[in-house]
Amino acid sequence: MPLTAPSFANRRGIIAMCTAMACFVTNDALVKYTSESMASAQLIFIRGLFATALLLAVATAQGAFTWPGQRARCATHGLRHLLDRRVLLRAGLDAFATVAYLTALFNMQIGNATAINMAAPLFITLIAVLALGEKVSPARWVAVACGFAGVLLIVQPAGDAFNSWALLCLLGTLAHAGRDLMTRVIDKSVPSILITVATAVAVTVLAAAWTALQGWHAPSARQLALLAAASVFLSGGYYLIIVGMREGEMSVIAPFRYTGLLYALLVGWVVWRNVPNALAWTGIVLLMGAGLYILRSERNRARVGLEAAAD
Repeated sequence: MPLTAPSFANRRGIIAMCTAMACFVTNDALVKYTSESMASAQLIFIRGLFATALLLAVATAQGAFTWPGQRARCATHGLRHLLDRRVLLRAGLDAFATVAYLTALFNMQIGNATAINMAAPLFITLIAVLALGEKVSPARWVAVACGFAGVLLIVQPAGDAFNSWALLCLLGTLAHAGRDLMTRVIDKSVPSILITVATAVAVTVLAAAWTALQGWHAPSARQLALLAAASVFLSGGYYLIIVGMREGEMSVIAPFRYTGLLYALLVGWVVWRNVPNALAWTGIVLLMGAGLYILRSERNRARVGLEAAAD
């Protein structure tokens, strides 16, 4: 059955978001392993250099720095896109969100930080309603809320561990939501790969300043190899989340961020043999149920749209 245009865009956005989350989780696993022997700021900086170099190469190969149909002497075309104020604001929000979240994470329990960070789909859905005028049914609100409840059951944050660092983590989460709003308002003529480049550069610059404070230690060849591999998945995640947020409705696509937690659980089981407890399994069921409901509602909406068009 062919899809209507909005449903097709939502489907593409959902696939991009789910794949982006898989990339980010793989990156996180590689970074977690490397962080056992390297300072966090230096790690982010080196990974950022690899990611920036890779993305610049991809953008150049795609011709993103040239006028369509022109030669490379017109490379300033792409630079103007990179210096677009909305692109720069989005990159700045992403860089701030990254540093805020990681700084909070280093000073609070990972379960609490994850729970706060996973509230992003709720904020994004609210922004989609207030700023973009998207129509969100009560049932979809319930699905998003159930997904967040599933997150809480999986990570099981401790109430007595919330402190001032939790506020910083919340600010980072709000910055992520603002970043996704900016993704929506960037002109469609700006290639997604250039937005990705701007993000990588901004995060790397902030990490460089952070590294200057922490100090520098020569990395080993193994560490460099791991970070090079991580940068590939990070770049893919950056690009795909931008594509996801530029496709379809934010309120439909944002909840599929929750799939990142399912990927993390799978990686934790395969690599570290971490097995979820009964509460976590309940949360997994809630997460999957919320995602399946949104997919089902989109399919039903597409069918109704096709029937209306046929009439």
